Amino acid sequence: MPATPVRPRSVTGGALRIREGSPHPLGATWTGLGVNFALFSAHATKVELCLFDDHGEKEIERIELPEFTDEVWHGFLPDARPGTIYGYRVHGPYEPQHGHRFNPNKLVLDPYAKAVIGQLKWGPELFGYQLETQDDTTFDERDSAPNMLKCRVVDPAFTWGDVRSPKTPFDRTIVYEMHVKGFTKLHPDVPEPLRGTFRGLGHPSVIEHLTRLGVTAVELLPIHAFVDDSYLLEKNLVNYWGYNSISFFAPERRYAAVPDFAFSEFKEMVARLNDSGIEVILDVVYNHTAEGNERGPTLSFKGIDNAAYYRLLPDQPRYYINDTGTGNTLNLSHQRVLQMVTDSLRYWVEEMHVDGFRFDLGTILAREPYGFDEGGGFLDSCRQDPVLSSVKLITEPWDCGPGGYQVGRFPPGWAEWNDRYRDTMRKFWKGDESQLAEFATRLTGSGDLFNRRGRKPWASVNFITAHDGFTLNDVVSYNDKHNEANGEDNRDGHNANYTWNHGAEGPTDDPGIKALRERQKRNLLATLLLSQGTPMLTAGDEFGRTQHGNNNAYCQDNEISWVDWNLGPEGEALYDFAARVIAIRRAYAVLRRNRFVSGEWNEELGVRDATWLTPAGTEMGSEQWGDPFAKCMGVVFDGRAQASGIRRRGSDATMLLIVNAADIPVKFKLPEVTAGRSWLRLIDTNLETVETDDDDLESFRLGDEYEVTARSMLLFRLLPARRR
Repeated sequence: MPATPVRPRSVTGGALRIREGSPHPLGATWTGLGVNFALFSAHATKVELCLFDDHGEKEIERIELPEFTDEVWHGFLPDARPGTIYGYRVHGPYEPQHGHRFNPNKLVLDPYAKAVIGQLKWGPELFGYQLETQDDTTFDERDSAPNMLKCRVVDPAFTWGDVRSPKTPFDRTIVYEMHVKGFTKLHPDVPEPLRGTFRGLGHPSVIEHLTRLGVTAVELLPIHAFVDDSYLLEKNLVNYWGYNSISFFAPERRYAAVPDFAFSEFKEMVARLNDSGIEVILDVVYNHTAEGNERGPTLSFKGIDNAAYYRLLPDQPRYYINDTGTGNTLNLSHQRVLQMVTDSLRYWVEEMHVDGFRFDLGTILAREPYGFDEGGGFLDSCRQDPVLSSVKLITEPWDCGPGGYQVGRFPPGWAEWNDRYRDTMRKFWKGDESQLAEFATRLTGSGDLFNRRGRKPWASVNFITAHDGFTLNDVVSYNDKHNEANGEDNRDGHNANYTWNHGAEGPTDDPGIKALRERQKRNLLATLLLSQGTPMLTAGDEFGRTQHGNNNAYCQDNEISWVDWNLGPEGEALYDFAARVIAIRRAYAVLRRNRFVSGEWNEELGVRDATWLTPAGTEMGSEQWGDPFAKCMGVVFDGRAQASGIRRRGSDATMLLIVNAADIPVKFKLPEVTAGRSWLRLIDTNLETVETDDDDLESFRLGDEYEVTARSMLLFRLLPARRR
């Protein structure tokens, strides 16, 4: 069906004022003398720039972009300024059967917009087809502008001063995943107007909490401008997590104390965190957009060049490939779409000073039409880019498409979320059988997955919990998910959670259950923070935050998801414990080595990097590894082992780690180690108080038997023999 022309509106001198401009850069760029507008669309026949009043409510002018260069429509407007509010109407064929969905009745967002204003008002006007018919081959002539978000031109000027990125090495990195709003919404020390905002996250009391804990990077759930799904709004819910992006350059306004200043407030937050030694990592969603499938709305990409921006079924381009489970999939095999994503990434690094990215459903970004390719266009683009290759790149290595699970398959330079670590550690501490060998592999950096092509243990991002799933408290408090508040009859969310309530579902007054739960929290935290690899904590786990059994709180913008800062004695004690373990990890390099542990004897140096021990103090053999009922073992990490590619003995401390997931205490013989005097106990998760002064730490003789409490973990440091 050909495009139906929009009713003409008066254009007061637009054709006379507009100049040719430049196809570079894409987007709306303030030059100091005016604004250059450039929009990619390979299949459009005409592009109109629409200008709005200062409130973004009334369209005051429509100007046709005069030039078309290399599939980019462009023009320069001398009297446009920062603050100018605009959108586009893109003309072209409306032929869904051929993948084209142009409809100039629909105002569309600039994919390169640096600021988005207004609020999306759901209604049939937003759809390119007649929504009432449910037939996406029909054509809708209603104007969407009154219901649509708009773009705003920005002035990028910002004074960064002397603030520089901390550039924390990956092997020293401790990631802290958080939600911008949820972390401070209930924080008593953050002023009320700043709670739940970028500025709230940069508040001194918040930064003090993070630095005292010892984390080195915050990983923010999506802050790109996104929209709330209509089906959620109908249930009085919202897309709280934000995995529904519509603009990859604009920060989300709802996280700004003053929405019109989201752009500068984000920069201020980054500056304050960086100045305190904390990096900022963004969780980014480049795999899909908020426009959904063929029955979704026309908000931006769909109306600009649907056939270029999205992966469509080759033999039926009316329909979308849905490897994301959200209705559509961005087509990163197209050079202009790939350019948009890499331009966006560079923008956030160079202009907004972020320190890295975590890529949602990262397998899709490496997916070509023929499937996953670790040498695919996007991954190669990042590896060779001098800007992107210098920041932290973390991927979620799975999607719901064919061959979507790719943990360990990404190329050098990438770190990956390791869900096998999560599941193994939960199973082990729950007491499942036949977990010792898998536990040992995950504890030492998952070399079976990542030890290839020169990758290092930090490539494994270890986590016990994440935003998607139970909190740490709920892992030890619930057997089952409790997602009734989501309005889906508890059908949503993961079912295989490997959790254990320890005798009561949810809160309890039973002192025995409560004590065991607290010890299990310490076990899981200590395991995470003492494992080789990059540890990731989820906000609030360090003091036992609960979501009351909800393991899919994506739509809960309320007390279910917000961090409760009323810690109580147990929360304070857990926080102190987590901070102590992080300090130990930071102090002893052997706990975060940049080489995979092999357990093999180094004949040249006369040392073994790791020795696995039975409770009797003997080396683990195949019989012990294969015993399905064995749940207690120890490992000596020898600080004399080779620490780098240079063949020489290391000079790190030697550590002994003991774990006991059995429900009975086990007597463990502390091993005798060459040149050692005694073992200094740094951690015992059975102890409720944390000893932070080395003078208060207790030491034990080599060969002593130590009674390891049921379900507990210990860490010792070897004290060297005194020189005569």
